[in-house]
Amino acid sequence: MRLARIETADGPVTGRYEDGVVRADGDEYEVGVDGDLLPPCEPSAMYCVGRNYAETLDQMEYERPEEPDFFIKPPASLLAHEDPIEYPAFTEELTYAGELAAVIDERCHDVAEADVPDVVRGYTIMNDVDALDQQGRTARKAFDGSGPLGPWLETDLDPRGIDMHTDVGDERRQEANTELMLFDPYEIVSYLSRRFTFRPGDVVAFGSPANPGLVEPGDAVEITYEGVGTLRNEVVDSSG
Repeated sequence: MRLARIETADGPVTGRYEDGVVRADGDEYEVGVDGDLLPPCEPSAMYCVGRNYAETLDQMEYERPEEPDFFIKPPASLLAHEDPIEYPAFTEELTYAGELAAVIDERCHDVAEADVPDVVRGYTIMNDVDALDQQGRTARKAFDGSGPLGPWLETDLDPRGIDMHTDVGDERRQEANTELMLFDPYEIVSYLSRRFTFRPGDVVAFGSPANPGLVEPGDAVEITYEGVGTLRNEVVDSSG
């Protein structure tokens, strides 16, 4: 089942998404007519794992981590599906990275790997936008609009072993399968839960395959994960 959030004249509504329509409490809202999609959750934080694909390590000349390597994006990073990504004035090297992400369903801590499916509401897609020429991960990755998320949640999904691809314009930039992760999604959620108390709506992103790359104003980034859908955002000039 797909769950989506839509901004309506009466405020945000969450419901079942199907064929461009969100249904909730007997009402129907057509996306683009009655409102636009919102990010599919309201996280207190987005926990993002890096260096989780061997090909990415080789490409970026990173050392292989012995345990999941992570950083945090704040709620201010959120963008919805089809929201524009503003190219920040402070960088000349803006990059995309297509990632699968879990959304936590309940307050939890120290979750065993076998119990992870019980605490995950569903899966969505994140674009880990990065200002590559900035100093340190927080400056690079935690600015406004650096976390496009969506378009909805897929509640019926085994995240291990699904295909993905990222297109920028008409060019295929990334293509991989989640079975190539160094640490699988259940391992990562369990690992992070030993350090943080998750809250409903929190996001855990599982890292990007090889070929995260540069984007420019005018580029449309489309990230597709099998069984979930496609997250699309266009890069625009922040000067207007």
